[in-house]
Amino acid sequence: MDISPVPVPAAASEVELRPLRWGDPFRWLALGWRDLRAVPGIALFYGSCFWAMALLIGWLFRSRPEYVMSLASGCLLLGPFLAMGLYDASRRLEAGQRPALGSSITAWDTHIPSMAMLVLVLVVLELLWGRASMVVFAVFFNTGMPTSAGVVQAVFNFENWEFLAVYLLVGGAFAAIAFASMVVALPMILDRDTDALTACITSVRVAAGHPGVLLLWGLLITLLVGSSLWWTWGAGLVLVGPLLGCASWHAYRHAVAPVLSAPTQG
Repeated sequence: MDISPVPVPAAASEVELRPLRWGDPFRWLALGWRDLRAVPGIALFYGSCFWAMALLIGWLFRSRPEYVMSLASGCLLLGPFLAMGLYDASRRLEAGQRPALGSSITAWDTHIPSMAMLVLVLVVLELLWGRASMVVFAVFFNTGMPTSAGVVQAVFNFENWEFLAVYLLVGGAFAAIAFASMVVALPMILDRDTDALTACITSVRVAAGHPGVLLLWGLLITLLVGSSLWWTWGAGLVLVGPLLGCASWHAYRHAVAPVLSAPTQG
């Protein structure tokens, strides 16, 4: 049985938010782990997809680093669709239904306009991020606009600490913008079939209302992803990717109050 969609998405200013506590990010991870254990086959599929993307990026980084940004853009386009499948699995478990791989793979098909707008926002942010990084490089080294390979070499040379500080500051600012605008946007689109603007504004409201909790959540995500890449050839993503996907659904559920159905007349 399919889950009944919410009839009418509310405007962003009318979406009710819930208070968050410092322990909530750890609770989201615990709930994500519970979902992961309930759907091991679905988790393995999506985890393998995340791992395959990481392997491909790693191989290109070692052989042709100038193309890494292009491939990362492609993975950025694919990522939301994979995440949507994990949200669908957690959503169905929450509703007492049995998730299926087929339905999770196509969970996005009725939300294409909103997802396309979100993906466009992500791509624009990535392009601006990349351009800003190149400008920082050019200012510090006075060599014009560098290649991606040149940026990689400079970033991993810790003698350039001033450049590294500014480079990381600029990158952190763009990462914060992307994180704040997307932290609950995709789950909200799946749950309420709302438009991308409402979802992004709601996501920013959540981040602005609880900056400390969301910063902790972002740090946990960074630590888990970073540590998973240290495993053999990044194999940890097979576990960490689905775990964070399911946990992100619960982050949305805890941050955004559900829509209450209007009482029936009788």
